[in-house]
Amino acid sequence: MKSNKYILADERVGRLLVKLSMPAMLAMFVTALYNVVDTIYIGRGVGPLAIAGITIVFPIQMVVMAIAMMLGIGSASIISRALGAGDYEKANKTLGNIIVLVTGFGLLMAILGNIFLDDLLRIFGASGNILPFARDYASIILYGTVFHAFAMASNNIVRSEGRAKIAMISMLISAILNIILDPIFIFGLKMGVHGAALATVISQIVTVIYLVYYFFTGKSSLKIRVGDLRLDRSIILESSAIGSASFFRQISSSILIIIMNNTLKVYGGGLSIAAYGIIHRLLMFVSMLIFGIAQGLQPIIGFNYGAKRFDKVRQSLTLAIRAATIMGLCGTLILIIFTRPLLTIFTNNRELLDIGSNALRIYVLAFPLFGFQVIGSTLFQALGKAKQALGLTVGKQLFVVIMVLILPRLFQLNGVWLTFPITDVVFFFVTLAFYLPQMRELDTKMAKV
Repeated sequence: MKSNKYILADERVGRLLVKLSMPAMLAMFVTALYNVVDTIYIGRGVGPLAIAGITIVFPIQMVVMAIAMMLGIGSASIISRALGAGDYEKANKTLGNIIVLVTGFGLLMAILGNIFLDDLLRIFGASGNILPFARDYASIILYGTVFHAFAMASNNIVRSEGRAKIAMISMLISAILNIILDPIFIFGLKMGVHGAALATVISQIVTVIYLVYYFFTGKSSLKIRVGDLRLDRSIILESSAIGSASFFRQISSSILIIIMNNTLKVYGGGLSIAAYGIIHRLLMFVSMLIFGIAQGLQPIIGFNYGAKRFDKVRQSLTLAIRAATIMGLCGTLILIIFTRPLLTIFTNNRELLDIGSNALRIYVLAFPLFGFQVIGSTLFQALGKAKQALGLTVGKQLFVVIMVLILPRLFQLNGVWLTFPITDVVFFFVTLAFYLPQMRELDTKMAKV
């Protein structure tokens, strides 16, 4: 049986990208399916305002994702490059440090979040009739923060050592268990949004148990050792710097959702917030698959860059960009052609369907350009070039915020939706401006090897 190192170093690039991306894509697809099914259950079992309520809570979950992904992706980059260079000591020390950090953060977030819950929800856009649903959901979700953070960070670490199937299984456990438990708690036990949140937390706990089992049974090439749990400043700073692009992507997305919720409340009311929540979940089907390709790509780039196999870095990038672009195009066509039937799955409310149909068709106009932007950011993260990755991410999110504050003044509710295709067009060219010099640098390194 091939070792993980042998696979990352000597497997053909096309086959390797498929091997590492397909499990991530499958897991993310099922995760997206869970989010859609969860919204369907809540919409059908509780009502449109409940969908708006969980949309209000989403920024809290995104803050958790931001920290976990920053540490997970940052440490994954360090680990994959360390394994490529044969430095197992650094790889193991990085694993230990990240476990301590995400666990501590998760506990802190759960405590502070519940103390200031109502104030946070009002800032996020919860109004009188939406606030009770948001509170019921968030009050339970916050208790699962430590498990959510641990699972997300560990998932990236597992993938960094080439164990894409293990990472996939961990995500499938959470998503499938959620899909099973949701109807039991929401309909069977009539717990409403409380039930949806409880199903999520239970699923996260089971996922963490599986990942801890994986690390402690010797199946991983990495080892959890007591000495490595002592925090190392250099590892923390490097992980944070490399993962900062993912952090700011999630944090700025969270801020954007808060601004969106408050803007939509002014220009469209509660139903427009619900429409935004539905659209976000539909787009997850496509975007999650694209991020799956990016997750499969990262360890290939990191390992082979560390091993000075620059030809493989370039080949894998070309294949990933093609795959992500084709996927974005196909997803966009499906969403435009089947807009109304897809929205009807969530609700029969005619006004919500009208708002959502118009919004979705505008929202996805330039979505095929999204894949290149994701792969471009992944390239710089995998190479440990934090400034470039951070610049692309922060720049895009700031541009979105500016547009969502300006365009509604000119085009009312449609201005909110127009923000997204305009941003995708602009940042396709911005990403290209970052990407081309990096390709010239790789070509120069290849010529010297």
